[in-house]
Amino acid sequence: MSNTNIFKVLSDKRRRDILVLLKNGRKSAGEIAEAFQISPSDLSYHLKLLKSADLVMEYQSKNFIYYEINTTVLEELILWVEQFGGAGK
Repeated sequence: MSNTNIFKVLSDKRRRDILVLLKNGRKSAGEIAEAFQISPSDLSYHLKLLKSADLVMEYQSKNFIYYEINTTVLEELILWVEQFGGAGK
């Protein structure tokens, strides 16, 4: 996935909020929907985009699907951004 697509996915506050929720661990779609009072179809749309950017991974356990943040992609993105320097450099 290109950095451009990742930035497009991250441009939506709802998707950023989902990532913040997932930083504390794996959650089911129901738990995510409940946390944000979001309809299943809206949640499905946001999760699809997060998965397409490899920001979220999906796991199935029995009858439930769980979602977990993919920190590898975020770490690569941070390294890419750091190449431009900043206040600490």
